[in-house]
Amino acid sequence: MMKKHRLMMVTAMLFSLFFVLLACSKTPENTSSVDTEKGAEESETAQQSDANRMFESVKGPVEIPERPMRIVTDFYGGELLSVGANVVGVEPTAFENPFIKDLLKDAVEIGQPVNVEKVLELDPDLIVVMYDENYEQLAEIAPTLHIPYGTATSIQETVELFGDITGNQEEAEAFLRKFDQKAKEGREKLAGIIDAEATFGIYELTDKGELWIFGDNAGRGGQALYNALGLKLPHKNENEEQTLQLSMEVLPDYAADYMFLTAYDPEKKGEALQNLKESAIWQGLDAIQNNQVFYNDFDTFYRYDPLAIYGQIDLFVNMLIDRHQENNG
Repeated sequence: MMKKHRLMMVTAMLFSLFFVLLACSKTPENTSSVDTEKGAEESETAQQSDANRMFESVKGPVEIPERPMRIVTDFYGGELLSVGANVVGVEPTAFENPFIKDLLKDAVEIGQPVNVEKVLELDPDLIVVMYDENYEQLAEIAPTLHIPYGTATSIQETVELFGDITGNQEEAEAFLRKFDQKAKEGREKLAGIIDAEATFGIYELTDKGELWIFGDNAGRGGQALYNALGLKLPHKNENEEQTLQLSMEVLPDYAADYMFLTAYDPEKKGEALQNLKESAIWQGLDAIQNNQVFYNDFDTFYRYDPLAIYGQIDLFVNMLIDRHQENNG
C-alpha cells in the first residue's frame, strides 16, 4: 500500500510539473510572436521614414529623404508651402510676404546669407537654397539642394518641381487643380468687363527714378495677369525680355490700356513717385486719361511664389471690376 501511495504521489507531481512547463513554454512563445510582429512594424516604419533617394541637382546627385519632415530654405518658402511641406527655417523677408506669413508662424528666421549656426539648431533633414553661399557647410548639416533662380519658368513647372523634391506629388497636383479653377473663375468674372483686345502693362519705379516694364515671369503679378487670366501684354513688349528699363521718352511706346505700377521705395520717401505723377509724359498717357492706372503695393505684388500668384488672381480681378464700376458708374 505504501509503495502504491508513493507511486500515485510521484505520478501526480510529474503531471503537475508537466502542465507548469507547458504553460511556461507557451507564454514566452506567444509573447515572442507579438514582440516580433511589433518589432517588424517598428522597423518598417523606421525604414519608411528613413528612406532616401537620389535627386539630380546642379551640384550633382544628392541623396535626399523621400518625404522630408523638416525643411530649411532661403527664398523658396512659398514654393515649399504650396505643396504642403513643413518649413522650419526661412530667410527674413518671407515673414513680410502677405500670402505666406501666417503659414510661417512656427518657422524661424535664418538670416540672409543663411546663418549656418541657426540652421544647425533647427536639425533639418533637407535644405533647399536659391543661392549657394555656405553650400558646403550646409551640406554637412543635411542634404542640400541648390535650385538656382529661374530653374522653373511657370507656376506649373514650379509646383511640380517642389512636389517632386518633397515627395508631395499628390499635394502638388491638388494645388494645380485649385489654381486652374481659380484662374478659370477669374477669366469668367472679367468676361464682358474687359475688351478682348485691351493691353495690360506691369511697371515698376525705383526710388532712384528708374522705370522698368515686366513680362509674365518676373514677379509683380505677371503670371497671374498674363498666364492665369490670359490678358495681353503691351504690343511693344510682346515676346521681349522679362525686364526692360524704359526712359520717359519711350514710355508712351510701351504704355498699355491698363497700367499697374509698383514703387520700390524702401525708405518711403515718395519723391520718385510724385515726380512721375507730375510729369507731362505720364499725365498724357491714355491709361491716365481713362482712369485705368493702378498703384499697387510693392510687397504684395513683388512676390512670385505659387501661393502669391494664386492670391494675386483675385486682387487683379477685383481691382479691374471695381474700376470698371467706378468708370461706368
